[in-house]
Amino acid sequence: MRHICYTCLRPVQSCLCTYLTPFDCGVKFVFLMHPKEAKRQRTGTGRIAHAALIDSEIIVGIDFSRNERLCALLADERYFPVLLYPGDEAWTAGKDGFTRAVGTKKLLVIIIDSTWFCSKKMLQLSTNVTALPRLSFGGAYRSIFTFKREPKPEYISTIESCYYLIKELQAAAVVRTDADPECLMTAFKAMIRFQLQKENERVAGLLPNTHFHDYKYTRTKVVPTFD
Repeated sequence: MRHICYTCLRPVQSCLCTYLTPFDCGVKFVFLMHPKEAKRQRTGTGRIAHAALIDSEIIVGIDFSRNERLCALLADERYFPVLLYPGDEAWTAGKDGFTRAVGTKKLLVIIIDSTWFCSKKMLQLSTNVTALPRLSFGGAYRSIFTFKREPKPEYISTIESCYYLIKELQAAAVVRTDADPECLMTAFKAMIRFQLQKENERVAGLLPNTHFHDYKYTRTKVVPTFD
């Protein structure tokens, strides 16, 4: 019987909470998590980000157009809600007028925590989410999640999205600059190293296959040090 950490919901032996120092950067993050993502604890990063971000929550579903909790948050006048998603008309933290638009309200960032394929369906159904102004990145980033395939190299993971967004918001003085988001990347890097180490051990026959697709992995991989 595997023992589970009830914070990050990972097996205790791969728990990442020791790398996390929960912090409040002055943003409320809401992760709209696809049910498939909620069940996958092997490489999902939404729960890790949630464990580090004090003012954050996870809502699981596909169609959020009538989700009571999300609708209540979007209607709360204390917040300035945005959808973190690329788009031609998307704001960036440093874009002229963004700080004035937010004003004295607290930024409420909605993040779709799913595969890019599933996220399209979620957005198609969730009209209350697609109606939100979009927020994107001013910089061009590449994911260090190199062993997970994405449609494009600029498609970064949920935890990386939180990290880079916070850094850009801090640089633009939109949110608290005394909050330190580095633990997000520290935990993410630890997860990558752990995952690759265990994958190499399975390839070497030191560990049994635990997932139906493990048979596909037949070559060992270099475990990055991130120095």
